[in-house]
Amino acid sequence: MATNVVLGNRLRTGEFWLKVLGVFLLLLALLAVVLALFPWDTLREPLNRYVSEKTGRKFEITRRLDVGLGLRGATIKADGIEFANPQWARDPYLVKAERAEFDIRLWPLIRQKIVIPRLALVSPTLGLQMEADGRRTWALGKDTSDPGTVPVIGLMQVDSGAVDFLAKHLGVDLHADVNYDTSLGTLPLSYRIKGRYKGQPLTAEGRTGNVLQLKAAGAQPFPLEVNAAAGQTRLKASGTVTDFADLDGIDAKFELKGQTLGALFPLLGIALPETSPYALSGDLRKRGKQWEVAGLKGRLGLSDIAGDMRFDQAGKVPHLAGELRSRVMDMDDLGPLIGLPPTERSAKAVEGVAPPPTIKQVKRGKDAKVLPSATLDFDRLRAMNADVKYVADRIKNVRDVPLDRGSVQVKLNNSVLALEPLDLGVGGGKLAGAIRIDATQNPADIRASLDLRNVQLNRLIPKIETMRSSFSRLDGRINLSGRGTSVASWLGGASGDVAALTGRGRFSNLLLEFMGLDGAEIIKFLLRGDQNVELRCAAMAFDVNKGVMTSRSMVLDTEDTVFYASGQANLATEKLDFVVRPQPKDRSFLSLRSPLVVGGTFGAPTGGVQAAPLAERGIAALVLGALNPLLALAATVETGPGEDADCKGVLAQANKPSTGAAAAGAAKAKGAKQQPPPR
Repeated sequence: MATNVVLGNRLRTGEFWLKVLGVFLLLLALLAVVLALFPWDTLREPLNRYVSEKTGRKFEITRRLDVGLGLRGATIKADGIEFANPQWARDPYLVKAERAEFDIRLWPLIRQKIVIPRLALVSPTLGLQMEADGRRTWALGKDTSDPGTVPVIGLMQVDSGAVDFLAKHLGVDLHADVNYDTSLGTLPLSYRIKGRYKGQPLTAEGRTGNVLQLKAAGAQPFPLEVNAAAGQTRLKASGTVTDFADLDGIDAKFELKGQTLGALFPLLGIALPETSPYALSGDLRKRGKQWEVAGLKGRLGLSDIAGDMRFDQAGKVPHLAGELRSRVMDMDDLGPLIGLPPTERSAKAVEGVAPPPTIKQVKRGKDAKVLPSATLDFDRLRAMNADVKYVADRIKNVRDVPLDRGSVQVKLNNSVLALEPLDLGVGGGKLAGAIRIDATQNPADIRASLDLRNVQLNRLIPKIETMRSSFSRLDGRINLSGRGTSVASWLGGASGDVAALTGRGRFSNLLLEFMGLDGAEIIKFLLRGDQNVELRCAAMAFDVNKGVMTSRSMVLDTEDTVFYASGQANLATEKLDFVVRPQPKDRSFLSLRSPLVVGGTFGAPTGGVQAAPLAERGIAALVLGALNPLLALAATVETGPGEDADCKGVLAQANKPSTGAAAAGAAKAKGAKQQPPPR
């Protein structure tokens, strides 16, 4: 009996809640009917006043308002919409359109956050502007610098219209015209952009999908094609973007051309070196703060280049990393790295890129400087960190320097650039070491420590015919440190040690006789042909003190003649002042052996015979010739007083820098191989 009562109570309770649910659903249905039939346009004027008061600028739906409500949001349709910009903006309207339709989330409005998953505009004109203090025209509060008043827009659809974007502090002033044409298939929206970007004139055109994903999680990738030009830089790209607001989810193929990679620094913020004109292509990918270029290939002037690069913007300082390789690297393309303009052949090597105006050949006067004096932009070294490896399998067009291969690891950390290890193949041997540039100081602290090993002498100076049959192995070193803003200013104030030395080998006898002004020997070798003479040793060593290279040891000893030299080379003024004193070891007539003088400048060196000793021989020949013409030859007879040099001592002296500024500079330069960048 009790069980039946309990079951009856439960049935009556269930029936009650079913009736309540039915009433609730009926009320919802009635509410839906009321909302569907509600004359939303009657709220147009109150809505115009409300938005205008909240934003502090005029908002007006000019013709008709309609609203569709849902459980999570609403769809608002407006025929004719005008929304003014703040008074400080250049353009009068933020948006002015024939029609606008957008979805808005209701629950975020409780937190005063505006979320618009979809925005569609018909024939709009948009006036977007941002200022250095954070103000932006699309912030919808009275305080336009408050990021909390910036709406979050997911998808944006535009059929045709115009967009202006101004950001003076970023050097951006752009105008874009867009047109919608369904006949263009999956890319129905075409655009043309004109204006200035990062202070350079910019033009661009291309096609996109008609729905732009600004912030649309999970949406399909947005197709995009672009053909742009900024200054002398040209870009063609096609691919997809999943998040246009943050330029995220990029997958695209690109082609890039320009006069120098250094011009990309103001455009992209990547501190690349100055180069010859270039043409590059590859696959571009971006996820979050990480940019990647895979399958990079193309040309830098006359050199080919290939590899992979990565640019990470996640840290406080961006970081560039990668591996690059050239099958053939042309020496003409290295000039811009040290402040020289590209040569004419290098500047014109890339089709479709106008040669830089600096390639015009200038006739050098006798006082013209040779060392590159163009100021190097060390400020760029502060813009990012880097770790890039470059390898050149073969080096061509080396002219007077027989480079055949090379590799370098480029490391940039906290404004300190290190080229280490640096390894170049030179004349069958190699040049290895490190170069360190500390851009935290001004002028920059520059140190170079390089060692030369086993270079073949006949390959080092191949253009001198008489050197081709010579052979010997040459070793050397360069240890220089100083401060400067260009190659010329650094060398002009550098201190350290420079040396080159070689042991036994073979040397051109004819060349030696010319150097010694031995007429009889020259005639003999011209008639019989050149022969090699044994080279016992040779050394050339300089102490460098604030740009002045003073000879410490300059000796060339052969079985025929020993040459001693002394003097200076001024790296600041580029002037030469050397005297070479030959001391023959054999007897000869028709000899006018006299000290040789080397002067002039690096760009226009001069050579000659020291006048006083030669004049003494000339006067003696005149006097003896007056007595007997045959006796005039007596004044040209060389008795051969020269003795073998102490080769062991010569090489030891060349290997030992003097004390003082030169030794201190050399020791500081050697620290380039060991001292890590500051943290």
